[in-house]
Amino acid sequence: MHMPKQFMYLSLSVLVLASTANHASAQELSALERQIADAGEAQLDYALALLQRTVNVNSGTLNASGNKAVADILAPEFEALGFDVRWEELPSALNRSGHLIAERTGTTGRSVLLIGHLDTVFEPDSPFQEFTRDGDTVRGPGVLDMKGGNVVILYALKALAETDALTDTTIRVIFTGDEERPGRPLDVARASLIELAQASDVALGFENGSRDSDGDLAVVARRSSTTWALTVTGVRAHSSGVFGANAGAGAIFETSRILSAFYGQLRGEQYLTFNVGVVLGGSDVEFDAESSRGTAGGKTNVVPEKLVLEGDIRTISTEQLMNTRDRMRRIVANHLPRTSAEIEFREGYPPMSPADTNYEMLSVYSDISRALGYGEVRPFDPGQRGAADVSFAAPHVGAALDGLGPQGGGGHTVDERLRVSSIVPAIQRAALLIYRLTH
Repeated sequence: MHMPKQFMYLSLSVLVLASTANHASAQELSALERQIADAGEAQLDYALALLQRTVNVNSGTLNASGNKAVADILAPEFEALGFDVRWEELPSALNRSGHLIAERTGTTGRSVLLIGHLDTVFEPDSPFQEFTRDGDTVRGPGVLDMKGGNVVILYALKALAETDALTDTTIRVIFTGDEERPGRPLDVARASLIELAQASDVALGFENGSRDSDGDLAVVARRSSTTWALTVTGVRAHSSGVFGANAGAGAIFETSRILSAFYGQLRGEQYLTFNVGVVLGGSDVEFDAESSRGTAGGKTNVVPEKLVLEGDIRTISTEQLMNTRDRMRRIVANHLPRTSAEIEFREGYPPMSPADTNYEMLSVYSDISRALGYGEVRPFDPGQRGAADVSFAAPHVGAALDGLGPQGGGGHTVDERLRVSSIVPAIQRAALLIYRLTH
């Protein structure tokens, strides 16, 4: 029986207690759980082979055919596990790949949504195109972000299937095709993800795992990522009249006032950051928002007439985002003489707020990790992780956890790498978490 969302907090607390009651210790595995862990350990060579195969297919976000080719590699693997698999195209106006979706339904335990993505930041013209291995390190485009996580999802499910632990479970999987650079509007690009989340009790994201000097980390919260644009206008005039009644302050001084006020009045609030990414100002300005490129020209003896600026905002909650936007609007509205300014806020990734149930989920995951001999898993500082697809699912489920993929470094660079020795722990922990949730 699937749990109504309003009972999820209680049910997760019960799950934590049951983990203790059903074993001599929460840090011990049952006989079946040990079989699942052993099955996960046996998957390494197969997982590496599939990882190499998918990494060697370019699937940059704008390479729709490449994303579909990766999906075609993965789809039969899920079909073999008894999942109903479909490829969902996005409207052509979004200019993005579709999504791979796999579902199976049953009547036991909680329904679980597993989230990955097919695309990488490396388009076909990137020099970084090939999977290589050197001992415990593999390199390649997307090997960490996040084809490694996709492989963990699949082989965790295979470990469950080999021990008959998939029977009668409800598990949904979505691999989006545009996570690195999502199509717009987002409510269209993420409609399927949200719909799957609304039908599920728990969401698990498999972006790369992390660790620090004290051990492994998982993600209980992520900040939002939205953009803002500022357009400032002044009166074009000879510079000899600047600050006078006719010329006023000009667009660049007005912009300087606004940015100084942002810095002085908004900076320092916990989990709030706001960045200025591009600025163009002068007498003549042309700016292409799609490519974030443009040109500007002016003269030292001319008061500038126009300035355009783009930046981002990151917050831990929707409330913090709305409050920040209101404060920015008030600052912008206080114009210098003979100037005007307009600020526009654009859609983006929502926050995954640090719900109590997320910490409950982490407690279960950490118990599993200790029972496997890998030690405690602690919460990652949400101020240090970027936005991800799990944030679209989090508001619609009872609990969410992310960062469950393998570990490495150099994401989004030509030094992207993954530690081979982190793959089996990720598979085992994921398989046992899914088992405890669905049973």
